[in-house]
Amino acid sequence: MSIKLNKDEYKIFYPMQTRWADNDIYGHVNNVQYYAYFDSAVNRYLIEKGGLNIHDDGIVGFVVESKCQYFSPIAYPQTIHIGLRVLRLGNSSVTYEIGIFVEGETLPSAQGHFVHVFVDKQTNKSTAIPKNIHTALNMIQID
Repeated sequence: MSIKLNKDEYKIFYPMQTRWADNDIYGHVNNVQYYAYFDSAVNRYLIEKGGLNIHDDGIVGFVVESKCQYFSPIAYPQTIHIGLRVLRLGNSSVTYEIGIFVEGETLPSAQGHFVHVFVDKQTNKSTAIPKNIHTALNMIQID
Protein backbone atom coordinates (compact mmCIF):
# COMPACT_ATOMS: atom_id res chain seq x y z
CA MET A 1 0.00 0.00 0.00
CA SER A 2 2.06 2.93 -1.21
CA ILE A 3 -0.75 5.16 -2.49
CA LYS A 4 -2.48 7.37 0.06
CA LEU A 5 -6.09 6.31 0.47
CA ASN A 6 -8.71 9.04 0.79
CA LYS A 7 -10.86 9.14 3.88
CA ASP A 8 -13.92 8.00 1.92
CA GLU A 9 -12.20 4.69 1.06
CA TYR A 10 -12.45 3.48 4.66
CA LYS A 11 -15.57 1.78 5.99
CA ILE A 12 -15.66 2.86 9.66
CA PHE A 13 -13.90 5.41 11.85
CA TYR A 14 -13.01 5.73 15.50
CA PRO A 15 -12.04 9.11 16.97
CA MET A 16 -9.11 9.21 19.38
CA GLN A 17 -7.40 11.94 21.30
CA THR A 18 -3.62 11.99 21.22
CA ARG A 19 -2.07 11.97 24.67
CA TRP A 20 0.79 13.95 26.13
CA ALA A 21 2.74 10.70 26.58
CA ASP A 22 2.40 9.93 22.83
CA ASN A 23 4.78 12.76 21.91
CA ASP A 24 8.50 12.14 21.69
CA ILE A 25 11.40 14.51 22.23
CA TYR A 26 10.94 15.87 18.69
CA GLY A 27 7.47 17.19 19.55
CA HIS A 28 5.38 14.79 17.51
CA VAL A 29 3.73 11.44 18.10
CA ASN A 30 6.34 8.71 18.21
CA ASN A 31 6.15 6.05 15.51
CA VAL A 32 5.38 3.20 17.93
CA GLN A 33 2.17 4.92 19.03
CA TYR A 34 0.68 4.55 15.56
CA TYR A 35 0.63 0.78 16.04
CA ALA A 36 -1.19 1.25 19.34
CA TYR A 37 -3.80 3.36 17.51
CA PHE A 38 -4.14 0.61 14.88
CA ASP A 39 -4.54 -2.07 17.54
CA SER A 40 -7.07 -0.04 19.53
CA ALA A 41 -9.29 0.63 16.50
CA VAL A 42 -9.24 -2.98 15.29
CA ASN A 43 -9.98 -4.44 18.71
CA ARG A 44 -12.72 -1.91 19.37
CA TYR A 45 -14.35 -2.99 16.11
CA LEU A 46 -14.02 -6.69 16.99
CA ILE A 47 -15.56 -6.08 20.43
CA GLU A 48 -18.33 -3.69 19.40
CA LYS A 49 -19.34 -5.11 16.01
CA GLY A 50 -18.05 -8.68 16.15
CA GLY A 51 -19.07 -9.46 19.71
CA LEU A 52 -15.57 -10.51 20.76
CA ASN A 53 -15.39 -11.11 24.50
CA ILE A 54 -11.72 -10.59 25.28
CA HIS A 55 -12.07 -12.21 28.70
CA ASP A 56 -14.19 -15.29 28.03
CA ASP A 57 -13.87 -16.22 24.36
CA GLY A 58 -11.56 -19.13 23.58
CA ILE A 59 -9.89 -17.30 20.70
CA VAL A 60 -7.48 -14.42 20.29
CA GLY A 61 -6.15 -12.57 17.26
CA PHE A 62 -2.34 -12.62 16.98
CA VAL A 63 -0.73 -9.90 14.88
CA VAL A 64 1.66 -11.71 12.54
CA GLU A 65 2.51 -8.85 10.18
CA SER A 66 2.32 -5.08 10.34
CA LYS A 67 3.41 -2.04 8.37
CA CYS A 68 3.00 1.72 8.68
CA GLN A 69 3.80 4.55 6.27
CA TYR A 70 4.10 8.07 7.65
CA PHE A 71 3.12 11.09 5.56
CA SER A 72 2.77 14.01 7.98
CA PRO A 73 3.33 14.35 11.72
CA ILE A 74 0.64 14.49 14.36
CA ALA A 75 1.13 15.78 17.88
CA TYR A 76 -0.52 16.30 21.22
CA PRO A 77 -3.14 17.72 21.51
CA GLN A 78 -4.93 16.61 18.34
CA THR A 79 -8.05 14.62 17.65
CA ILE A 80 -7.43 11.90 15.10
CA HIS A 81 -9.78 9.54 13.32
CA ILE A 82 -8.73 5.96 12.69
CA GLY A 83 -10.20 4.57 9.46
CA LEU A 84 -10.58 0.82 9.11
CA ARG A 85 -11.34 -1.59 6.31
CA VAL A 86 -10.63 -5.24 5.51
CA LEU A 87 -8.50 -6.04 2.49
CA ARG A 88 -8.51 -9.85 2.76
CA LEU A 89 -10.67 -12.17 4.82
CA GLY A 90 -9.83 -15.83 5.07
CA ASN A 91 -10.90 -18.75 7.24
CA SER A 92 -8.51 -17.98 10.12
CA SER A 93 -6.85 -14.70 9.14
CA VAL A 94 -7.73 -11.14 8.18
CA THR A 95 -5.74 -8.28 6.68
CA TYR A 96 -6.81 -4.83 7.83
CA GLU A 97 -5.97 -1.54 6.17
CA ILE A 98 -5.89 1.38 8.57
CA GLY A 99 -5.58 5.14 8.06
CA ILE A 100 -4.89 7.84 10.63
CA PHE A 101 -6.49 11.17 9.80
CA VAL A 102 -6.15 14.46 11.62
CA GLU A 103 -9.61 15.86 12.30
CA GLY A 104 -10.90 17.68 9.21
CA GLU A 105 -8.35 16.17 6.80
CA THR A 106 -9.20 13.89 3.87
CA LEU A 107 -5.70 12.48 3.33
CA PRO A 108 -4.02 10.36 6.00
CA SER A 109 -1.12 11.39 8.18
CA ALA A 110 -0.24 7.69 8.22
CA GLN A 111 -1.62 4.46 6.85
CA GLY A 112 -0.76 0.85 7.25
CA HIS A 113 -1.96 -2.68 7.60
CA PHE A 114 -1.77 -5.60 9.88
CA VAL A 115 -2.69 -9.24 9.70
CA HIS A 116 -4.50 -11.05 12.48
CA VAL A 117 -4.42 -14.84 12.67
CA PHE A 118 -7.05 -16.16 15.04
CA VAL A 119 -5.82 -18.85 17.39
CA ASP A 120 -7.26 -21.06 20.08
CA LYS A 121 -6.17 -19.70 23.49
CA GLN A 122 -5.54 -23.20 24.86
CA THR A 123 -3.47 -24.62 22.01
CA ASN A 124 -2.07 -21.49 20.33
CA LYS A 125 -3.00 -23.13 17.01
CA SER A 126 -4.81 -21.25 14.27
CA THR A 127 -8.55 -21.68 14.24
CA ALA A 128 -11.49 -20.55 12.17
CA ILE A 129 -12.71 -17.01 12.78
CA PRO A 130 -15.98 -17.29 14.73
CA LYS A 131 -19.07 -16.66 12.60
CA ASN A 132 -20.12 -13.45 14.38
CA ILE A 133 -16.66 -11.93 13.96
CA HIS A 134 -16.36 -13.15 10.36
CA THR A 135 -19.73 -11.53 9.56
CA ALA A 136 -18.62 -8.22 11.11
CA LEU A 137 -15.32 -8.29 9.22
CA ASN A 138 -17.12 -9.03 5.98
CA MET A 139 -19.18 -5.84 6.51
CA ILE A 140 -16.05 -3.68 6.19
CA GLN A 141 -14.32 -5.70 3.48
CA ILE A 142 -13.57 -3.81 0.30
CA ASP A 143 -14.90 -5.07 -3.01
